[in-house]
Amino acid sequence: MCGIFAAYRQPEIEAFKGKALQYSKRIRHRGPDWSGNVIQNNTILCHERLAIVGLDSGAQPITSEDGNFSLTVNGEVYNHINLRKEFADYPYKSLSDCEPIIPLFQKYDIDAPKYLDGMFAWVLHDKKNDRIVAARDPIGITTLYMGKSSQTPETRYFASELKCLVDECDEITAFPPGHVYDSNTDEITRYFTPTWWDGSKVPTTNVDYKKVRETLELAVRKRLMAEVPYGVLLSGGLDSSLIAAIASRETKKVTVHKEGIDANKELSGVDADGSLHSSGWNQLHSFAIGLPGAPDLIAAEKVAHFIGTIHHSHTFTLEEGLDALDDVIHHLETYDVTTIRASTPMYLLSRKIKAQGVKMVLSGEGSDEIFGGYLYFANAPSAADFHSECVQRVKNLHYADCLRANKSTMAWGLEARVPFLDKQFLEVCMNINPEDKLIKPAEGKIEKYILRKAFDTSDDPTAEPYLPQEILWRQKEQFSDGVGYSWIDGLKDAAEEAVSDEELKNPKPEWGDDIPQTKEAYWYRCKFDQMFGGSKAAASTVMRWIPKAEWGCHSDPSGRYATTHEHKV
Repeated sequence: MCGIFAAYRQPEIEAFKGKALQYSKRIRHRGPDWSGNVIQNNTILCHERLAIVGLDSGAQPITSEDGNFSLTVNGEVYNHINLRKEFADYPYKSLSDCEPIIPLFQKYDIDAPKYLDGMFAWVLHDKKNDRIVAARDPIGITTLYMGKSSQTPETRYFASELKCLVDECDEITAFPPGHVYDSNTDEITRYFTPTWWDGSKVPTTNVDYKKVRETLELAVRKRLMAEVPYGVLLSGGLDSSLIAAIASRETKKVTVHKEGIDANKELSGVDADGSLHSSGWNQLHSFAIGLPGAPDLIAAEKVAHFIGTIHHSHTFTLEEGLDALDDVIHHLETYDVTTIRASTPMYLLSRKIKAQGVKMVLSGEGSDEIFGGYLYFANAPSAADFHSECVQRVKNLHYADCLRANKSTMAWGLEARVPFLDKQFLEVCMNINPEDKLIKPAEGKIEKYILRKAFDTSDDPTAEPYLPQEILWRQKEQFSDGVGYSWIDGLKDAAEEAVSDEELKNPKPEWGDDIPQTKEAYWYRCKFDQMFGGSKAAASTVMRWIPKAEWGCHSDPSGRYATTHEHKV
């Protein structure tokens, strides 16, 4: 992952270059390894590089041999080897997993993103036709924003983060996942059209546990493509523990079968020529964070011991978390309460991980949305409603969990990969009959029963268990709860001191209908406005994660307020 900035049809481009480089510098935390830029016609593409694959020859922007196409990418393309085989005659200049996007575009034009398997946000310029095309991955794992300015109405701006655009643009859009922009039409259109996208169509296919398990294993395997030390985020909850267990198994394998390639080497990654290479470690490292004695830390230790990772357990104090809030909001570019609560520990942990020499981690985002894992799903009035809510939560991931995972880690030049959001895995699991996903405590079916059952080998004495039973069947804890319940309590106490009753009763007129309902929300919104100059364009990109009140949810998004939570507040 990296950081990108682009300005298309910018008048007096040479004079603007200095500004462009300064805007790009604002996201150098995303790509501390190298910087590059290319100017074609009146367009400039900038790139801040985090080197994960093609370390010696993957600098960007990438240009075609004839100089006509320029490309800047933030992301990872997991099927780049197959693409290189498909376009074997293309004169490649590097071993970058992103370079095949150019011949792919030459063949498929704006349909090119359909053929990519990965997480990405990219901007490609065609010099001959003075055309620019931009695309974002299907679910929005990588961040991308598009801006316009009334001062230069023909100019289009693109950037990985808001902070590159707020001084230049009076209209900013969170570029929608699964879409592509074409300057020929000046329109953003959807390219990602999976069978499950219409939430009103209720699937009828019953769960195939083996297929669920094998598809997730494949999703993890392909995401171990790296030439640098990598690890796993391990909270001790079901999702991160399963990803860690699978990654640990894959890392230990002697013979690797990856996209048809066999090699008697330890798994760490695969280069463009099909050769595997070492990440520098021969044992998987896992990382956890929490307040001292937090539920997650205790559970993570159990998992790490069971699956055999080298585990790093980190703690933070309430004061350290509060001290980091301004930095977190600066990097997250949101005022959503749930996102900020969960992002702060992840932000602190990411700094620790980067300091230990790691540049890539696997994370467990997406599972709760796919399987209805949030505790409030127990109150779904019907299977159809359950499914519709799952689809909507997946569609909105780019506003919340994906944004958190991307920006919390990339604040320190650490890349997070999310196997649960693999296209193939989504196709399998979003098409499961929601009757199989329903939470039915009386039948022993707790949240995410399907996922737990798929990896439960207790009925096969010859099978190696993935996880201890008490972890595999541990109740859901939202990350901001699992790091220690006093974290949320501390945030509320600090907000109580920072915001008066009078202020809460009189929200700022410029907020319009987006009125904070709590002092904590008010506090975060004020911090956001201060950092981004009160930009309405910036605020328009924020969506708040709100519990489903009509399903009997508490107004506070914390999972421990759900009626089904075992440890009552």
